[in-house]
Amino acid sequence: MSSSHKRKKIAVIGAGFVGSTAAHWAAQKELGDVVLLDINDGAAKGKALDLFEASPVEQFDSKVTGTSDYKDIAGADVVILTAGMPRKPGMSRDDLLQTNAKIVKACCEGIKQNAPDSIVIIVSNPLDAMCTVAKQVLGFPRERVIGMAGILDSARFRSFIAEALDVSVKDVFGFTLGGHGDTMVPMPRHCSVGGVPLVELLPQDKIDALVNRAVNGGAEIVKLLQTGSAYYAPSASAVQMAEAILKNQNRILPCAVELNGEYGMKGLFIGVLCKLGGRGMESVIELKLNDTERAGLEKSAKAVRELVEALSKLQY
Repeated sequence: MSSSHKRKKIAVIGAGFVGSTAAHWAAQKELGDVVLLDINDGAAKGKALDLFEASPVEQFDSKVTGTSDYKDIAGADVVILTAGMPRKPGMSRDDLLQTNAKIVKACCEGIKQNAPDSIVIIVSNPLDAMCTVAKQVLGFPRERVIGMAGILDSARFRSFIAEALDVSVKDVFGFTLGGHGDTMVPMPRHCSVGGVPLVELLPQDKIDALVNRAVNGGAEIVKLLQTGSAYYAPSASAVQMAEAILKNQNRILPCAVELNGEYGMKGLFIGVLCKLGGRGMESVIELKLNDTERAGLEKSAKAVRELVEALSKLQY
């Protein structure tokens, strides 16, 4: 193939459950060739080979390769960073701070050296703080360092709404703002089912219960699994972002980005609605918030700030 007809290239860092499942979704959607990288060379190569061997059955033409060498991610259009320790029962995302900061820093040094033009999607927890680490190490503009959280939180919220109303998930629209975790800000006022506002379809107490379940959605799964944390929905969410970027779709999706004055905040990664396209984060869509939503976002920002301050005191 001549270079002008090259396929897109997606690098997935971390071949754990989230990373290998992200590679699976990306290959199956034929978004491009997939490189799965992990410090455990055998795990990356073995999972990649296994996935490639599924291609004749599932009929996808994406090549899937595994590696432990960052040189192999050269030319990647999008990098999905999933490396880090998962949560254990009873742990908050914040408990992972120091361990995962070290891991994210090392990965981002590899990305910066070998894929300096890539758009990087961060999935590692605690998400908003890990985005800060990534952006500092990468030195990329804010358009090219984007955190995955809002899509996952929204997907949880939307799936619970569909279940409660016994309707197709395809007709449920909604999003969450703010940090990933207990301070996320679900936006039921902007949620609709087949175009009908959610507030006309469910009483407030039912909506509140669904919001609460969405907020604790990750912890619910961690508790059930006992070992490890969610991976199907998180990886699918990261791949939706990659697809929007690789296909220049200009999708309107909630993502964690570094704010530059939006909502009166600066230099802080927080979940907001964005337009995602070929350049990465094309623009932030700023909404008029009511008092409750504004208070929720401020509380979320405060929690992220505290984590970032804790980070600055750590050696990593």
